[in-house]
Amino acid sequence: MNISIVIPLLNEDESLKELHEWILKIMNENNFSYEVIFIDDGSTDQSWHVIEQLTQQNPNVKAIRFLKNFGKSQALHAGFAKAQGDVVITMDADLQDNPEEIPELYNMIMQENFDLVSGWKKKRYDAVVSKNLPSKLFNWAARKTSGVQLNDFNCGLKAYKNLVIKNIEVSGEMHRYIPVLAKNAGFSKIGEKVVKHQARKYGETKFGMERFINGFLDLITIWFLSRFGKRPMHLFGAWGVVMFMIGFSTAGYIGISKLYRLYNDLPYDLVTNSPYFYISLTTMIIGTQLFLAGFLGEIILRSKNASENYKIATELNLK
Repeated sequence: MNISIVIPLLNEDESLKELHEWILKIMNENNFSYEVIFIDDGSTDQSWHVIEQLTQQNPNVKAIRFLKNFGKSQALHAGFAKAQGDVVITMDADLQDNPEEIPELYNMIMQENFDLVSGWKKKRYDAVVSKNLPSKLFNWAARKTSGVQLNDFNCGLKAYKNLVIKNIEVSGEMHRYIPVLAKNAGFSKIGEKVVKHQARKYGETKFGMERFINGFLDLITIWFLSRFGKRPMHLFGAWGVVMFMIGFSTAGYIGISKLYRLYNDLPYDLVTNSPYFYISLTTMIIGTQLFLAGFLGEIILRSKNASENYKIATELNLK
């Protein structure tokens, strides 16, 4: 199979038929063998009813329905697990991503041997203050932190080798950072393509300003996981030892200083009267806690079991 198109959605019943017809037109014009996998992330409108109709009309349309809204990352994870195509395309269901970009994205993967190609919505039709400016700041921070030189991490239109999506785990709200996850997994040939951005035709956006706050927090998380996710003791243990030694050395200095004064009949104060004694004691306690945090992190890392963070209610046309 040439292409798997994975489409997560939430309350997009007005756009689904038009999107399906558009995709079908592109697939037929290019003679692609394909599947379209819709993942209904707990829609409360008629989205699932429309998807059921599409699966009956077109056997290449497949669908997964979540019991409730678990988030876009979980929807992508479920779609990736089922995707069979040599190239996997992700796109949003709101018609803002243009299916006419699919053939060139496919060729960049198959002919130019990219592991991943991310869309870049260079010209956007979103609100400048509430979306465009925060997005530019977010993308700048993501580039600096991750080392992945993309202009638009948030673009839903991306293409992947099948091998890539089978070797990364998208959880939490990490869908923004799939290129970073791919890089951390060893897939280094990551490209970017300027894509057309369509103005929203139906409904309203499901994301507010809070997604940028969450995005920055996720960025810190993924930076930490990429650096120390497999070896938490290297961070917590190292800092713990350093802080403990600083506190221990300071306490030792205070004790030796008092003994020296006692031996030479010099005036002295009680150790407990010195603020440095409590500072050193606190530093040793914090250092011990950091070391234990690293130790517990290592134990958890070695004993954790992989689990799905979503529940599927129904599957259509999927084996």
